[in-house]
Order: sequence, then structure tokens, then C-alpha cells
Amino acid sequence: MPDTAAPDVALRAAGDIRVAVGRLLRRLREVSTGDELTPAQASVLARVGKGEASTAARLAEVENVRPQSMSTTIAALERMGLLERHADPGDGRRQIVVLTAAGRDADDNNHRARAEWLTETVVERLTEDECATLIEAARVIDKLVAR
Repeated sequence: MPDTAAPDVALRAAGDIRVAVGRLLRRLREVSTGDELTPAQASVLARVGKGEASTAARLAEVENVRPQSMSTTIAALERMGLLERHADPGDGRRQIVVLTAAGRDADDNNHRARAEWLTETVVERLTEDECATLIEAARVIDKLVAR
């Protein structure tokens, strides 16, 4: 039987990782490419770009916002020319949300800016030993979230 963490150690680890990952995600959302996108708009572009959601209802669900709020976000992204809605061929009542070419470019630029910020920050703030620890921590986190 494999060793498992003691409940008090598991509780501390769970809390520490939740706080650290939350801070990292908030900081990554702040990184901007200079576009005039809000963090919510950038998140929607990323989710549509990754294929995580293709309808307003599903986007609202995964973003944990009200459908009305998501409609407002989608409408703003449409006005910017970053998203389009098309009729769902399988259900005429639904609309599929897709990135435009400009939306793909904006999503790619946001992804690149965040990757550059994170890489530069790791280089500036961490030692090689800390980088090795971070690599191992990423492996452990992947193990934690694997289904």
C-alpha cells in the first residue's frame, strides 16, 4: 500500500497550493498585451480558442457567471471583431461562438505575453534548484488533477 499524507499535512498542502495557484492565476490574468481586453474577455477568448466552450450558456457555466453577464461579454467581443456567433446546425435555437481571425490573434498574443512574463519572472526570481523544485511541483500537481 503506498504511503499517503497525514490529514494535517494534506490540509496544509491543500491550502497552500490553492492560495499559490490562485495568486498565480490572478497575476497571469493581469498580464496584458496592450489590447483593451478585460480579464473576463481574455478568459472567454482563451476558453473558446481551446474549445472548452462553444455556446454562451456553456461559457457562463465554466466562467461561473450569470448568462446575462456572459451575453454582455460576448457582445463586447463581437463588437471588437474577435468573436462571431453562428447558428448551431444541430439545434437552430442555439448559437455557436467562434473566434474570428482577429480573435485568434488576440488569444495568441495574450497567451504569448503570459508565457513571456512567467518565463522572465522565473529567470529573475528563482535559482536553478528552485526551478527544479517547480518542475517537480508541476508534475505532482498534474498527478493531483489527473482523472
